[in-house]
Amino acid sequence: QVQLVESGGGLVQAGNSLRLSCAGSGGTLSSYAMGWFRQAPGKGREFVSVINWRGSVTSYADSVKGRFTISRDNAKSTVYLLMNNLKPEDAAVYYCAASRTSGSPVVLNAYQSWGQGTQVTVSS
Repeated sequence: QVQLVESGGGLVQAGNSLRLSCAGSGGTLSSYAMGWFRQAPGKGREFVSVINWRGSVTSYADSVKGRFTISRDNAKSTVYLLMNNLKPEDAAVYYCAASRTSGSPVVLNAYQSWGQGTQVTVSS
């Protein structure tokens, strides 16, 4: 099973940008759909974005559409989440996850491997 490690989180002011990375090891990510989820304190883990194995199909939660961009580099076994125009409500722990489900799944239980998460804090 592939192992995932997120990086790139931190503290930013509202309106600024961050790019998260998710590096895979123990196998290539090229056969997985890759998703980003987030969990704020006291809330459940929610879908943010997904990209299919080829990188040709992406999907976003309405709350981030137009601000976040997901991409992948299968040669580097890495998936990215570029987050622009960050808002205080984007603050959360962000997790990447890998799914063998075909297509671009948006539900948590479609994902078999999860990273440990990276904290994103947005100050107003």
